[in-house]
Parts: sequence; structure tokens; C-alpha cells
Amino acid sequence: MSEPKIYAPPLDMEQIQEIIPHRYPFLLVDRVLEIKDDAIIRGYKNLSANEHFFQGHFPGKPIMPGVLIVEALAQLGAVYILAKPENQGRIAYFMGIENAKFRKPVVPGDRLDLELTVIRIKSSFGKVKGVASVNGQVAAEAEISFAFAPLGK
Repeated sequence: MSEPKIYAPPLDMEQIQEIIPHRYPFLLVDRVLEIKDDAIIRGYKNLSANEHFFQGHFPGKPIMPGVLIVEALAQLGAVYILAKPENQGRIAYFMGIENAKFRKPVVPGDRLDLELTVIRIKSSFGKVKGVASVNGQVAAEAEISFAFAPLGK
């Protein structure tokens, strides 16, 4: 087994893809800006009119689906967990959503700012609180639970 890689923000898309298995069109984090106090991670997703989901949600009034906003938060959480040397070679599984609230539509041209705060992490389970915002206004928030396990080939 190779030495674990040390990741230090900012992380670009290539580095994010080294950490989590998501790929286009389902990779929903463009950049990780900071990991702070070993309990907070911040990143973002730039949204263009070319995003595949805008074609059908909704024609003539494109809005990012709320479930994909929560998925973007979950992917950022996976980056936080799986970038740690002790968790490299593992995968994070989405296990639950609690207290989800959607407050503002997210549309083409927006930068969706993502921030997660760790509530708790154990050896194979974790829970985070995520907030997604646009121009400083909260668009969505949720508590996300996940489990992580060895990555099967």
C-alpha cells in the first residue's frame, strides 16, 4: 500500500476526484477552499446554464433540484472524511438526511457556496450539518449522516 497523500486546501477538481469517486455529470463540488479547525470544510459549485439537470428542471425556469444541493453538501462531506490519511481507500455512503430546509432557488450563473460543520465522526459513521448559500443568502441546509467502508474494486 502506498503512503497516504496529504491534501491541503485549496483543492481543485482533479484533487477532489482523487479523493471521491464522483465524476461528470454527478460531481457537484468544483473546489474546496478551506478545512478549518478540523471540523469545518468550505467549498463551492459554479452553476452554468449547461448543467444537465437544468434542461428538465424546469424548462423555461431552470432551478437546481434541492436533492442535488443536498448531494453537493454530502460530496463535500465525503471530501472532508476521505481526504484524511486514515480514511484513504474508503468510500462514504449517504445514510440519512434530517432537518432539510430549502429557502432560495439556485439558478444558472449562481455560485453555490457550501459549508459543513462536523457534528460527530466515529470509526465508520459520521454526521455533519451543511449549509448551501448564494451571495450570502441561505439556499438550503440539512444534517447529513453517512457511513464509510473499504472501497471495493
